[in-house]
Amino acid sequence: MNDHQSAGNHRPTRLAAAGLTVLTIGAGLGVRAVVSNDVTKYAGDALYTVMVYTLIVLVLPRIKPPTAAAGALGFSAAVEFFKLGGAPAELARHSTAARLVLGSTFNPPNLFWYAVGAAFGWLAHRAIARSA
Repeated sequence: MNDHQSAGNHRPTRLAAAGLTVLTIGAGLGVRAVVSNDVTKYAGDALYTVMVYTLIVLVLPRIKPPTAAAGALGFSAAVEFFKLGGAPAELARHSTAARLVLGSTFNPPNLFWYAVGAAFGWLAHRAIARSA
């Protein structure tokens, strides 16, 4: 953490997190536009959790990487298990945004890819924090 952040100015962290959120969304949409197969789907799952991770850091700039990773993984898994109830599938039928944010059907392998995204976020966050 640099001097500005230790004094309570979290603007640089928030700006970086906002930029990385936009970059992550762009990467997810880009992968989806270029390729349409299981690799794309699972890359999207991992990137979804990276996006959640960056949003957590945006809201809580002093959060430690392990805590942010646990939060991102927990949120992503909760959304996945929410699909078991059928509401996301119904919403996805009526809204592209809901389909992109919630998905539609429960798929157990997604949980692994969410863990990959959380681990990536953790490692990247730790590396950035160490270099600051």
